[in-house]
Amino acid sequence: MEVAAPVLRMERITKRFGALLANDAVSLQLAAGEVLGLLGENGAGKSTLVSILFGHYVPDEGRIEVAGHTLPPGQPRAALAAGIGMVHQHFTLADNLSVLENVVLGTEPFWRPFTQRKAARARLLEVAQRFGLAVAPDALVGTLSVGERQRVEILKALYRGARILILDEPTAVLTPQESEALFATLGDMVRQGLAIIFISHKLAEVQRVAQRVVVLRGGRVVAEAATSTTTAAQLANWMVGQDVALPQARPSAVADRPIVCSLQDVSSGDGRERLAGVSLELRAGEITAIAGVSGNGQLALAELLCGMRRARSGQMKLPASGIARVPEDRHGTGVVGDLPVWENAVSERLRSPAFRRGPLVRRQAARAHARAIVQAFDVRGAGLDVPARSLSGGNMQKLILGRALLAPDGGTPRLIVAHQPTWGLDVGAVAYVQQQLLAARDAGAAVLLISDDLDEVLALGDRIAVMHGGHLTDARPAPEWTRERIGLAMAGAPA
Repeated sequence: MEVAAPVLRMERITKRFGALLANDAVSLQLAAGEVLGLLGENGAGKSTLVSILFGHYVPDEGRIEVAGHTLPPGQPRAALAAGIGMVHQHFTLADNLSVLENVVLGTEPFWRPFTQRKAARARLLEVAQRFGLAVAPDALVGTLSVGERQRVEILKALYRGARILILDEPTAVLTPQESEALFATLGDMVRQGLAIIFISHKLAEVQRVAQRVVVLRGGRVVAEAATSTTTAAQLANWMVGQDVALPQARPSAVADRPIVCSLQDVSSGDGRERLAGVSLELRAGEITAIAGVSGNGQLALAELLCGMRRARSGQMKLPASGIARVPEDRHGTGVVGDLPVWENAVSERLRSPAFRRGPLVRRQAARAHARAIVQAFDVRGAGLDVPARSLSGGNMQKLILGRALLAPDGGTPRLIVAHQPTWGLDVGAVAYVQQQLLAARDAGAAVLLISDDLDEVLALGDRIAVMHGGHLTDARPAPEWTRERIGLAMAGAPA
């Protein structure tokens, strides 16, 4: 039986950024009708490799072949013309334009005759029907759910004739029901001959969707195997280089803990990032996990508890001191990228007498505390004087976590607001962050965990609530929830 030639072949791709060897002679191939899982820790070289494939970077060595033809390096237009499409984790859609306008944007003049618009609509509907992607061409993108927006992103690529589709963390912000719909769509795609590169940190999903996996570590291919012959534990080992044990659900052993923080019928803000009559109690020695699709008021809740937003109505009771935060955006608000590690390590504690003498910073004490954080939280590559932006995502998150959890006096914060604390991290860093949050809980802290990741919510939450449209369900014990029930509540159904 003759084996079909690969639709994509990448041969010995090498890319350097100064002294950093981002890709080291990486080779992989992909057949039509196949899903390839591309795995690796943050900094393993996945993004660089995909950027080279899409023409954003020029490799120092190696070649790419699509359907038997060499792909010119560093030419995104050539990649698009060759049928390479990409759906990014962060959508690139214009909210004020319709679905049809977003899909055709960039493929033809925006102001086009009605006959051309009619033909574009017909083609969009044909592509949508062919791949089972229901769509309303005239709907404004700003009115769509997250799952519907992802559908539009996929249609953008298919409308342009993609035959190789790269999906980057495609389920990161989807409800379980939307994820199931995506998996059904991927099945239709591969049956019709599309080739898919599936990038995800969710190993169970990779095993379910992909026929093969390629694992990168340190810029090199360290493993390639059929998913049917692997386990999640084996994949994690290949990614990290050692066995990784994610924390298992272990409910807080003590009932009726004292209330540390309470909200009663609190409203705040407008638009999508608002709170509408939210009530919540956070107790010492307990993790309360908030599930929901991003943009439904979680940011407003986190900012309210951290004193960065005012309530418009309702009652709040917060501890006078001892509130620590792990912000959602580690790059934008978690650190000041141009400041050195030591300054970032003490930036939210500069009012502490441990680091101040009048208007002056006690530099030696601050640096000693920063050094303690780096050592205690295993922040690698973190010389005290290097800019914080030079850290990898995982190490930057460890620095933020250490700043929040390690007080100068060695005590534990009374309240920890952890907003997407493991977002975008590899499996090793995820395990570390989750273990630290559990340790803080066991030391008596009240922990509010806000996460899009249902596995994380179910693994860590002693109580779970769901946020949708600014409204929050009651926080009930974790055993009272199922994945399906949470998913329905995330979509707005009564809990």
